[in-house]
Amino acid sequence: MAKEYRTNVREASVISRLDHAKEARKLEALQQLRMNLDLLSGRIATKLIEEKLIETTSKSDLEDQIYACLQGLITAEDFDVQFKIANIRNIVPRPNFISLYLTAFIIEDLINHVCIVDIYGTDEEIYRCVNEQMFKVVRL
Repeated sequence: MAKEYRTNVREASVISRLDHAKEARKLEALQQLRMNLDLLSGRIATKLIEEKLIETTSKSDLEDQIYACLQGLITAEDFDVQFKIANIRNIVPRPNFISLYLTAFIIEDLINHVCIVDIYGTDEEIYRCVNEQMFKVVRL
């Protein structure tokens, strides 16, 4: 006769608390993002251009595209976010999901935009640049 498996109540409660804490941090980060959307999109666009990671014909178009991407992240479903960042999830050991989402957008979608001449940075350089600006505005 097979042994009956019983879940450990303490283990389940610890896992539940960790999941709730992670979800609360995510919601708090999205709330901070919502409050600082204009500031953040301007800072990221400026820094990407200054570090010569992106060459563009119009800085304002780049800002608008970053703003639209971040606005889309705020309303996106969790599955859509996970799907978008799947290719670059392992770029750094403990990534910021907002920075990963924006990096994936830059690498995959923004490169095809009319205002973008070329993207010169590696995936990791773009992530670090985006995350540096993200950390100044959105605390996790």
